[in-house]
Amino acid sequence: VQLQASGGGLVQAGGSLRLSCATSEGDLSYYYMGWIRQAPGKEREFVAGISWPGRNKNYGDSVKGRFTISRDNVMHTVDLQMNSLKSEDTAIYYCVADRAMPASTRAPFWGQGTQVTVSS
Repeated sequence: VQLQASGGGLVQAGGSLRLSCATSEGDLSYYYMGWIRQAPGKEREFVAGISWPGRNKNYGDSVKGRFTISRDNVMHTVDLQMNSLKSEDTAIYYCVADRAMPASTRAPFWGQGTQVTVSS
């Protein structure tokens, strides 16, 4: 599956952004989906994951209560609503997919990434 992430940008601390992931080839049926981020000089970090068809969701500790992951199984998209953004949320955000297990930093399918920059 080929993934394309969009929606990144520059936002002030406390603001919100909504990222979206779509597929340019195939569809997202039966895939575990998720978002991974990587800040400069840091390791990749799990942000959020969602099962198929969307009943189970999980979040990294640093974003719990602020970020919400969702999926539209008709449009084959996965969104990440990010609220109360902090400067430490600045990173490249990647959409990932895994057919066999919940999304993680070891997911086999990755999108190209979208930059999120939070100014303090």
